[in-house]
Amino acid sequence: MSDAAATTIVRRATADDLDAVWPLARDFATSFTPRRESFEATFRALLTAPDALLLVVEGASGVVGYLLAHRHPTFLANAPVVWVEELMVDASVRGQGLGRLLMTAAEAWAVESGAAYVSLASRRAGSFYRALGYEDSATFYKKPAPPR
Repeated sequence: MSDAAATTIVRRATADDLDAVWPLARDFATSFTPRRESFEATFRALLTAPDALLLVVEGASGVVGYLLAHRHPTFLANAPVVWVEELMVDASVRGQGLGRLLMTAAEAWAVESGAAYVSLASRRAGSFYRALGYEDSATFYKKPAPPR
């Protein structure tokens, strides 16, 4: 474990973390342009959503990463599953084990929830997830919803 990972904590996000998570979420997006107003409404809703997990990793300089996951029921797994929607660590502290800490906390939440497995989609961080024991399982497809 790196010195950074040893001196950080992973915890559930609180309303006070909104301003620290915003630039991370904004920089995470590549296919969309997040809007601050939408982010704020979603952030607040996620704090109390029973099947959502919003974590932050905090070090001496403040919040430097976050993870967003959801738990949902499925037919195929005979149990709920956990889907990691977003994992972002500030570029200045990547490679120090902070993403691993966030994923470990999400995996613990999945186990506590009785989830059958944890899954996610990633275009840019495959080697990171493979190093954590994840394997390629399917091709991810998406189609934007038509404008309303």
